[in-house]
Amino acid sequence: MELSSPLNYAGDPRAAADSAAALESAGLDAVWVAEAYGFDSPTVMGYLAAKTERLRIGSAILNVYSRTPALIAQTAAGLDAISGGRAILGLGASGPQVVEGWHGRRFDRPLGRTREVIELSRRIWRREVIEHHGITEMPLSPESGGTLGKPLKLLNHPVRDTIPVHLAALGPANVKLAAEIADGWLPFLYVPEHAAKVWGRPLAEGAAARDPALGPLSVVAGGLLAIGDEAEAVRDLMRPTVALYVGGMGAPGRNFYHDLVCSYGYESAAAAIQEHYLAGRKKDAEAAVPAELLEHLCLAGPEGHVRDRVEAFREAGVTMLNVTPVGPDPARLIEHVRSWL
Repeated sequence: MELSSPLNYAGDPRAAADSAAALESAGLDAVWVAEAYGFDSPTVMGYLAAKTERLRIGSAILNVYSRTPALIAQTAAGLDAISGGRAILGLGASGPQVVEGWHGRRFDRPLGRTREVIELSRRIWRREVIEHHGITEMPLSPESGGTLGKPLKLLNHPVRDTIPVHLAALGPANVKLAAEIADGWLPFLYVPEHAAKVWGRPLAEGAAARDPALGPLSVVAGGLLAIGDEAEAVRDLMRPTVALYVGGMGAPGRNFYHDLVCSYGYESAAAAIQEHYLAGRKKDAEAAVPAELLEHLCLAGPEGHVRDRVEAFREAGVTMLNVTPVGPDPARLIEHVRSWL
């Protein structure tokens, strides 16, 4: 099992990159850079490439609505070039609140768009001359207003023509797509004890249609990391995040995270979280998050408990443990967990 960490994107990206470089020395294998509606991730990823030597650098995630497929492929190839072959392209559909509210794009055909971006990216990295007429038209046809466009191929020669593509997915159809065509899967709010029940069928269906040349599907999941007799209190730091996603990331009936927590068996808690959050009672929403759910989402507690959590993630099929170290010495925490893997 490998070890990765999400970059803290809410603060100073330069300071976060310095922290990532320190974690690289402690044994971290990869770092993931979010975007949402904050700083763009490719700029930060390029800076990370200059500040590190060995770390793989992944986007988590670039959404498939805000950039054309060609630009996504160019961005990944550019990062791979300046990092010496250390890029990971993390993709996802994002949600309608970001896609429509921030990017001003219609949220439609998420599965088709995701499949198209992955397939076109791989063709572009192989420097194929691209002629494609699907959701995206390359080149734009006269019927769609095109005039001078012609089929093109990537100008540069990529460092690699097979950059790993990881897909953020929660719903059954999207998870099936990840298992079919992606190199890796990026779930969120992942509870290893419930993974087989929730995602076993779509993972198996996708794997049945998977090209063997892709190799096994990588799975990247984890949570807050803290070790010590007082570390259980760190779990409460997840309350605002769980409340935000379960309660506020979508309207009732259109919230994937709410549905996920329900599938874990916390239906009444999920309903209470959503009701409080949408009514503006954020602290009540946080208080409604079950302690048991937080315990399962985090790797926080005495050393024996944390080791058990690591094994639970391993047994569930996680191949890269993605942790956020909490405490005065993050590098030491990474070194500690690294020694177990």
